[in-house]
Amino acid sequence: MVPGGQSPAEDKGHPRRWAILSVLVVSLIVVVLDNTVLNVAMKTLAAPAPEGVGASQSDLAWMINSYTLVFAGFLFAFGVIGDRVGRKRMLLGGLVIFGVASLLSAYASTPDQLIWYRALMGFGAAAMMPSTLSMLRDVFSAKDFPKALGIWTGAVGIGGAIGPIVGGALLENFWWGSVFLINVPIVAFGIVAILILAPESKGRQARPDLVGMLLSVIGLVSLTYGIIEAGDRGTWGDIEVWGTIGFGVLVMIGFVLWERSVSYASLDMKLFKNSRFSASSAIIALTFFGMMGLFFFMTFYIQIVRGYSPLETGLLFLPMGAAMLIFAPASNAMVQRFGAKAVGIVAMLLVISNFLISALVLDIDTSVWVLIAQFAITGIGMSNLMPPAMNTLMSSVPKEQAGVGSALANTLRQVGGALGVAVLGTVMAQAYRSEISDAAPQLPEAARSDISTTYGALESGAVPPEAAAAVSQAANESFLTALHTTAYAAIAVAIVGIIVIAAFFPGKARKETQAPESERATEPALSEV
Repeated sequence: MVPGGQSPAEDKGHPRRWAILSVLVVSLIVVVLDNTVLNVAMKTLAAPAPEGVGASQSDLAWMINSYTLVFAGFLFAFGVIGDRVGRKRMLLGGLVIFGVASLLSAYASTPDQLIWYRALMGFGAAAMMPSTLSMLRDVFSAKDFPKALGIWTGAVGIGGAIGPIVGGALLENFWWGSVFLINVPIVAFGIVAILILAPESKGRQARPDLVGMLLSVIGLVSLTYGIIEAGDRGTWGDIEVWGTIGFGVLVMIGFVLWERSVSYASLDMKLFKNSRFSASSAIIALTFFGMMGLFFFMTFYIQIVRGYSPLETGLLFLPMGAAMLIFAPASNAMVQRFGAKAVGIVAMLLVISNFLISALVLDIDTSVWVLIAQFAITGIGMSNLMPPAMNTLMSSVPKEQAGVGSALANTLRQVGGALGVAVLGTVMAQAYRSEISDAAPQLPEAARSDISTTYGALESGAVPPEAAAAVSQAANESFLTALHTTAYAAIAVAIVGIIVIAAFFPGKARKETQAPESERATEPALSEV
């Protein structure tokens, strides 16, 4: 039986569920798109007004990081609040904040203004993101939810892929503020459509866990800040890095102890005793650790080493998003036919193939078709890896706590991705500095931290003209060597993921060994997604 006393045959979900899904996907895409659209505008924003805002290297970093920091820090708390006050209400509030912040960002006149407006956008996005997935869980039946989740996952992929394309196209035709202004009509459409189509849904109305939510915000903000700083500085030795990370870890330990001690906890820690729930959580974090870390540097490879424009770079990433959009909705059928363990292992091997190509094949003149194939294969792997993992995590949480499950899944994605950029960024920075120091001893010390600072020195004239060609060649070769080293590190992380899948994901379900229907309704398995 399903909640509410309906049999599975009667549980058909909301009559407008597919229309609601389309609206939620639009709301989701605008959030994911904004995570990547700014990456192609960095050079423009660094230019003096009126072409840009005269942002320094530090300003540019925090225009991205302020969004990520607030977004990751408030995701979990807003998921809990949405379950209590209403997910539709939370989504609408987030859309309003996101739209206003986008409008303000478009007309910012200083770097500081843009940093703060981006933080406000992250605040709105944190309110929106958990609500999209928890509303999905509420309006779809148990049978249709995995397919809807596949479409939701595909939207994440396509949103990330089209971000650079949209940003590049807008920058080639309009002023830099257009990359933010484009959000406003999309948000307006989302607000109207959600008001008309989506029903309100709430979770449990128990005593609010204010202490738990506060601890989660403080802990996640501190942890994320330290991780971001480690990635930006290329070192973990500074007190501002390990001090904030250590403080964040201590606060999160306090959060766990608090949640275990109260009856009205925001997150039931007993969920982690379920090996499939824990394994799914680990796979989400590990996958985004490797993917976000390596893909961050692939952008440098494509734009700096290969010389492609922002728009061309975005188009190269499109096959991955398109593959996710095509294959993610069919992932449930694959799991039912072959079992979650087999599908998960093959999917992770496809993801690893991306890392292997980066480690063994990528060079200064690698064919563009290799890149296209690399991204497409990665998209197929992700589309068959993330929906089963996400569905297991969401299905392990009661419907009345769907916002908590959604927030936890997205927090794992954000923190895992940020950690991947920081850890693999450190590997990349150290490998690059080591290579460039030997290959180009005439290069100033300050220009050896990464390939962007090296090319900045070349463009500014800090390198003598007669040495520029040799330094440029040395920078490309050093970067490629560092990229190969970083890819091997990503492979090691992915292998841990394969071990987790092999150990904890279930195999193909057998009819004669399936649990009674009542048990399956209370504890869904990966093989049923």
